[in-house]
Amino acid sequence: MPDSGARARRDDRSFEGFVADRGSALLRTAVFLTGDRQGGEDLLQDVLLRAYRRWADVDDPESYLRRALVNASVSRARRWPRGREQLVAWDEPGPDLAVSPGGLVDVAGRVGDRHDLLGALRQLPPRQRAVIVLRYFDDLSEAEIATELGCGAGTVKTHAARGLSRLRELMGPLAGSPAALSATSPTRKGMPT
Repeated sequence: MPDSGARARRDDRSFEGFVADRGSALLRTAVFLTGDRQGGEDLLQDVLLRAYRRWADVDDPESYLRRALVNASVSRARRWPRGREQLVAWDEPGPDLAVSPGGLVDVAGRVGDRHDLLGALRQLPPRQRAVIVLRYFDDLSEAEIATELGCGAGTVKTHAARGLSRLRELMGPLAGSPAALSATSPTRKGMPT
């Protein structure tokens, strides 16, 4: 029977390995949820710190951390007034966020760069933003999103439809389409039907 010190060391290695393996994907999700890289880094750091403290009790780390990111981003959005602009220092993202050398794929000239998309996502209500990010950037099904957010599949569909509609208003009709969103996501495997 291993002592508690051995268990703690094993958990530390497990946590470090998970973060090394999935950290870039989690950061991408956090950036899309917050609308900027610095906010995403801060959000992810806070979530990882809380997760580390209870790592031994986490059964499904990917799901746990994704849900924690969504919950933390919704909480932060409530604390920050919607109209308040945040100063964003744009630095070049790592390969996990870059889609092409020129930025995001231009869909009929409507989605010009990452800044436009992040700005539009930032204007969505937190739950709509979470559904859009989980659906089109993290490639989760409606059922998986419903499980992550603790709501019904119908609620997910409603948030997705309203979020896409609002993105179309903000960026033009092609920008809020699933095809345009999937074109901006480096890991998108295809649209589930």
